[in-house]
Amino acid sequence: MDNVRHIPHQTADDDGLNRTAPSHDAEAEALVIGAVMHSAQAYNECALLIGRDDFYRPAHQLIWDTVAGLVATNTPPHPVLIRGEIEKQGQLHRVDGGNLIIRLGADTLPGPMAAHFAEKIAETARQRRYDAHSNALKAAITRKADGDELASLVAEFQQGEQLRENTGRGPAHLVASLLNWDQFFTTDFGAIQLLPGKLMGPGQQITLVGDGKAGKSLFTQEWMWRMATGQGFLGDAPQAPVRILYLDAENGQEQVQERFLSFGAGPRNMGELKYASFPPIRPLDTPGGGADLMALVKATQAELVVIDTVSRFISGPENDADTWLGLYRHTLLPLKRDRIASVRLDHFGKDKDRGGRGSSAKTQDVDHVWELAAQGGGALTLKRTHTRTGIGPDSFSLLRQARRDGDNWALGGTRHVLMTYETESGMAAIPGTAEHIVAQLDKAGVPTDWGSPRVIKKCAELGIKAAKSKIEEAVRIRKNRTPPDLPPHLPYSPVTNNSPETGGPPNKTPGQTSPGEVQGTLPPVPAAPPSPRPPSIEGGGGADIPRDTRDQRAACDVCQRPLNQDWANRGYTTHLGCDPATGSYPTAPNDAA
Repeated sequence: MDNVRHIPHQTADDDGLNRTAPSHDAEAEALVIGAVMHSAQAYNECALLIGRDDFYRPAHQLIWDTVAGLVATNTPPHPVLIRGEIEKQGQLHRVDGGNLIIRLGADTLPGPMAAHFAEKIAETARQRRYDAHSNALKAAITRKADGDELASLVAEFQQGEQLRENTGRGPAHLVASLLNWDQFFTTDFGAIQLLPGKLMGPGQQITLVGDGKAGKSLFTQEWMWRMATGQGFLGDAPQAPVRILYLDAENGQEQVQERFLSFGAGPRNMGELKYASFPPIRPLDTPGGGADLMALVKATQAELVVIDTVSRFISGPENDADTWLGLYRHTLLPLKRDRIASVRLDHFGKDKDRGGRGSSAKTQDVDHVWELAAQGGGALTLKRTHTRTGIGPDSFSLLRQARRDGDNWALGGTRHVLMTYETESGMAAIPGTAEHIVAQLDKAGVPTDWGSPRVIKKCAELGIKAAKSKIEEAVRIRKNRTPPDLPPHLPYSPVTNNSPETGGPPNKTPGQTSPGEVQGTLPPVPAAPPSPRPPSIEGGGGADIPRDTRDQRAACDVCQRPLNQDWANRGYTTHLGCDPATGSYPTAPNDAA
């Protein structure tokens, strides 16, 4: 047998094959489960001594959770009701097709005796925890852990046991909800630091509602990534990173990867963002689902949870108020009680004026309801329709910017920004819009009094591709400007050319939302007040055009042309196209070369 390699005894122990089954009392668990299925009083008395984690068998944990849900709604528990609830969750296979419920429900004991057996369950559960702790210490010693790590393991275990003792036995966990008046009135609740983006505060719960093609997931994914990495969002100052748990049952992993890369994310800069793709948790409007989510929250230490999309995580009908009351009772209430914020995404119903799809009960528990709508051309509006606190802005005008790199979205080229004067004027950089046609015609020196037929022909010569209706709209904008001069020079905004008129991104199905992809085009932006003809500039570089002494508007420091009054009122002293450093400025089509 010299060719047989002998395994050291310590290594053989590490595989767990030589260990006995963890300590548990199967008889006590069966008797307690049988008692609580028939008596709410028995459940309440046992709940002072044990919790779901104290049961060894997962099937017993499932029945315990279901009884807890019935008791919480003042519904007397009964094996028939419990079987129905578990069947509704699609979990009957976990209780032997319901046979386990029948067996345990048939062998009951008087309610007052249940607490005695619950104490036995608590004791064996305590032994299991100590056994697991000792195994963790042995494993740490085997891998040569230092003294500090061993001390940390012991301290963490002792802290958990102390917390369990204070909150899991006796009425201490009940009276802990009573307010301490001295501490309560010395707390400054008014000094609330809103989370980046100013859409919500810490611990608040909001709903983001929108059309299926508005890009709710895209917006929320960027928001969460920037928040988790300590970046600012929507012009807000950066803050400390927030621990975020994102539950996604809507988007495929390849789409999620594409989006995060387009934001500029990568494997080494995801910050505190934990992302669960199609997580196998039970419906969140059931006791089991709430328990699953809270277990994930505990494992990730999340401070904020995103549910995308909420309709994917419920089992009851959306039009049934009980569905949303169950969601609040089993999932949102525990989150709010622990000061954990949440964002849940939802779709509009058939009537947008009535908000999100389904029962009105779904919005009664949230602090804010935000509605996201696509206006076309990358423009979005974000409006708050319901609020419990009134803290923060009520609306935002946004611009979704994105850049293409061949057939893919450019790395770091997608973002959502506030729509300011500059970004709104930046619509002139988007091919296909009326503003872009106006800018191109102005650049080519096309007279402003030309009618649509001549302009359409000229657009064809210049290679300006646009719908006939957009060209006619551009003609009206140019004719309404008096006198017929150029508008203020407009900045470039890197919004992708993806409007329906230009076909959208390649390799995308109609209606699919990708970074920067939206439906429609932005309504025409009102033309800016006209600029007078430029004066001559001493020292060369200007046009030999007499100064219009009747115009009293402030002049640009570079080209000396009058500034747009609104622009001057904002404190600007130059046009956007004029460079104070070099003294250069764009030349109007009618200026001398």
